[in-house]
Amino acid sequence: MSKVRVGIIGCGGIANGKHLPSLAQVKDAEIVAFCDIIVEKAEQAKAKYGTEEAKVYSDYKLLLQDASIDVIHVCTPNDSHAVISIDALEAGKHVLCEKPMAKTAADARKMLEVAQRTGKKLSIGYNNRYRADSRYLKEACDAGELGEIYFAKAHAIRRRAVPTWGVFLDEEKQGGGPLIDIGTHALDLVLWMMDNYKPKVVLGRAYHKLSQNENAANAWGPWDPKQFTVEDSAFAMITMENGATVILESSWALNSLEVDEAKVSLSGTKAGADMKDGLRFNGEHNSRLYVNKVELNSGGVAFYEGASETAEVLEASMWIDAVKNDKETFVKPEQALVVSEILEAIYESSRTGKAVYFE
Repeated sequence: MSKVRVGIIGCGGIANGKHLPSLAQVKDAEIVAFCDIIVEKAEQAKAKYGTEEAKVYSDYKLLLQDASIDVIHVCTPNDSHAVISIDALEAGKHVLCEKPMAKTAADARKMLEVAQRTGKKLSIGYNNRYRADSRYLKEACDAGELGEIYFAKAHAIRRRAVPTWGVFLDEEKQGGGPLIDIGTHALDLVLWMMDNYKPKVVLGRAYHKLSQNENAANAWGPWDPKQFTVEDSAFAMITMENGATVILESSWALNSLEVDEAKVSLSGTKAGADMKDGLRFNGEHNSRLYVNKVELNSGGVAFYEGASETAEVLEASMWIDAVKNDKETFVKPEQALVVSEILEAIYESSRTGKAVYFE
């Protein structure tokens, strides 16, 4: 395989904002097919990022018939992640699906089962793992510098930044609001740092408190309350099998000045760490408390050879390298499935008012 041939399904915001410009910087990848139900979007994406002979489709099933395509990137609304990913895996393609893995945990489980049966690679777009602060903290966690991490917080709080375009506000298409959109990133980071994927019980609540406000202040202009069918915020407590506790907080609209997105706070038996003001470590040494802040802009050993140190380009580079050289993916589908299972349990707990227990 000289170059990995990539097909893009869904040429909207996430494709143009992340996948396409990142893949364009990967020397071992070429984008040879573009698909969108609005064919003009696919044509525009081809003109900017495609090879000269790249093809354009409005039906993704026709794209999947091209045997020369090695990889599919699924960049569609959440409700179609599973069906497209499964069809692509069955067609013999490796799949990078944008987060969350699927709208439901059952669909995510089917994706994993098909990937295992077909032997094709499946990964999920949790690009915040590739950030410099995330990688540094993960190395510290794996080295045991924090000791046993028994308490953690997953932060995904926006004060007023409701995405008003596309289908973000449509519960039927997306499965939820900030919890499944940005809360999923923060939860993925926490579980990954802790290397703990065994939840025991979840108690959560999703709120619709500000979504019906008319002419609301918002980063992207007022939302339409009639179209705002997802939660505006959601919070949960997750207890793991080993007794560890995770607090998850997420919002698109919340009366709070404490704003953090895709960040974590970790408390271990040896030390703690957080991403609140850069990457900080805290603990005690020689009977004194300390706070150390890591200078992440001062250079260091390259995390991955041949890629610029941006999270999005690293994600694309390492994914294409995993396909080309048959390496293990950085984000494993088994891990992403647990994230989806916990998110679904939070929504269920909110609906029923009861804790959800895992078997």
